[in-house]
Amino acid sequence: MCGRIAITLPAEAMAQMFDAAPANNLPEGPNYNVCPTTQVAVITGGADQPRQMEAMRWGLIPQWYKKPNDGPLLINARAETVLEKPAFRSAVHERRVLVVASGFYEWTKDAEGNRDPWYITRRDGAPLAFAGLWQGWQNPDNGEEVRTVAALTIAANTPMQAIHHRMPVIIEASDRALWLGEKGKGAAPLMRAAADDVLQWHRVDRAVNSNRASGPELIEPWEPPNSS
Repeated sequence: MCGRIAITLPAEAMAQMFDAAPANNLPEGPNYNVCPTTQVAVITGGADQPRQMEAMRWGLIPQWYKKPNDGPLLINARAETVLEKPAFRSAVHERRVLVVASGFYEWTKDAEGNRDPWYITRRDGAPLAFAGLWQGWQNPDNGEEVRTVAALTIAANTPMQAIHHRMPVIIEASDRALWLGEKGKGAAPLMRAAADDVLQWHRVDRAVNSNRASGPELIEPWEPPNSS
């Protein structure tokens, strides 16, 4: 599961790091609490198109939906079954993207059932590139096309299981051209868990549990109050 991300750099800086031309519709950054149904930055590319960073709605809307909430909110797609699901099976062949982030949040529960948030980043400090799939959806009310995206998830690697049983599919820099379709075929093997030493995490304040929370303090390490 990946249900909240953070982008700590300006959009132009992120685009440069991914060798992509920034589009005019990119959401403003930094944003330390990016939530589903809002705009996220994605990298598009292909064998016959230049790499670009653009905005898409986080939450894939299948073409047969009459309105965005006609069915489940598809913010994630399970990599193990993506080739079988009607909402994703054409996109995984034809419309692969990278969802970019500085980090993402996941939650555990304490003994009382309270949700404790964790902020997860790469150990090497580089931005994260999640495997994503996009789908265009045409609004029947005004004919406008909305580009929508879902991030792929996979069973968590051994360290990540301490936080959650699922994790985003992370595409390494050397594999980005293959995932985007810029370099040959055979991207399916990339839908796997990251190596055990790729990620690190720390507890953050429960303020981020609210989707209205904002500010760089959301990603700062949190320590329990001294009980002495």
